[in-house]
Amino acid sequence: MSDYRDRIIQIIADQAMLDPSELKLDMSPQDIGIDSLGLVESIFAIEEEFDISVPFNANEPEQSDFDISSLGAIVAAVEKLVAEKA
Repeated sequence: MSDYRDRIIQIIADQAMLDPSELKLDMSPQDIGIDSLGLVESIFAIEEEFDISVPFNANEPEQSDFDISSLGAIVAAVEKLVAEKA
């Protein structure tokens, strides 16, 4: 599963214009420096990369069925969506 993690970290690092090695799984999008628009763009990129549909509402992120509290939570949620699709 670490291949998923590496690809997700790369997508988010690209969005934040950081080196992937700077990102830690316990960092929140805010810690990384990603604003709400950047988060939406990251989610679109993740959907495209993994051919999944992320249940995320940018207008009400706390109401979404997709945990964006930390990078690790995003990785776990994407891995779950990919597994459910398989």
